[in-house]
Amino acid sequence: MAGKANGRKARNGGGEITMSDIARHAGVSPMTVSRALSDPPSVSEKMRRKVDAAVRQFGYLPNRIAGSLSSKRTNVVGLVVPSIRNSLYAAMVQAISDVARANGLHLMIANSGHRLEDEEALVSALLAQRVCGLVLHNTAHSRRLRELLARTDIPVVETGNLPAKPIDMAVSYSNFDAARAMTGHLGRLGYKRIGFVTLPLRDNDRSRERRRGYFAALKELGLPADPGLVMEAPGGFAEGADALVRLVQTHPDIDACFFAGDVLAVGALFECQRRGWAVPGRIAIASFDDLDLLRHTVPTVTTLRIPRQDIGRRSAELLVNRLRGASRQKVRIDVGFEIVQREST
Repeated sequence: MAGKANGRKARNGGGEITMSDIARHAGVSPMTVSRALSDPPSVSEKMRRKVDAAVRQFGYLPNRIAGSLSSKRTNVVGLVVPSIRNSLYAAMVQAISDVARANGLHLMIANSGHRLEDEEALVSALLAQRVCGLVLHNTAHSRRLRELLARTDIPVVETGNLPAKPIDMAVSYSNFDAARAMTGHLGRLGYKRIGFVTLPLRDNDRSRERRRGYFAALKELGLPADPGLVMEAPGGFAEGADALVRLVQTHPDIDACFFAGDVLAVGALFECQRRGWAVPGRIAIASFDDLDLLRHTVPTVTTLRIPRQDIGRRSAELLVNRLRGASRQKVRIDVGFEIVQREST
């Protein structure tokens, strides 16, 4: 009876489809088929189309596992992000996937949930699966994970912040500089009592750096640093609304609020509209990340634009270059950020 063996579809005559079968049907050599499947850019577009057509016709599935056992490495890149529910990672993930696919690599995504111990467990599992590279959104890691990565020879890119000493490579922006810049921007617009709503600080160096940037800007502006104007809140519309209400109730003189997350800011804006608080007349609102939604609210929301797509693309390119033999050296790329002034301030 015809069946499957080693992940390859059986032919009607009983034997399994091989790479040589695909090569004969496409009119190319088996080596060309191998390159088209494992390293697409090394083959002309015309040859790739021939091979792809034959692969689709016969339902051929390359034996990736056998190949990885001989090389001790798969063609899979592991990506660990704090949340797969947060849409701000979407552009970065898509860019990584696009570059990986164009270079014969596949992306495996894992969710660490802002817990360092979970990130450690996930990375251990990915390494056990012989991934060829890692992209980690975190830049703060457990000691054990750092030791584990130090013993590996695979490329690692960190993307959530710009660490002074990256594990291997980092592509990101300074959360400290970004928060300092936005707080300073609000101060220069004339706001004097600026609140700050941050995502939880535990196990999140990005949140801690944003808070540090906020206080640094207040000092530069000559404004008092009131810890009571800083509030932690889980990311969500309701949490943003609740944080703003509590700040206004405890500090009636507050005239602006900077939210370290777009969803928090939009929740606060909706709450202001519900209560009849004019934005920016009663209170100005500023945000972080520039999700598309912020351009369509009324009023539109001032925010920090972070080039997430560029972070993803450049991270994947670094991995590909390293896998192709680029010298192993520490790389730290600052993609910067932009303040986008809109109606809410």
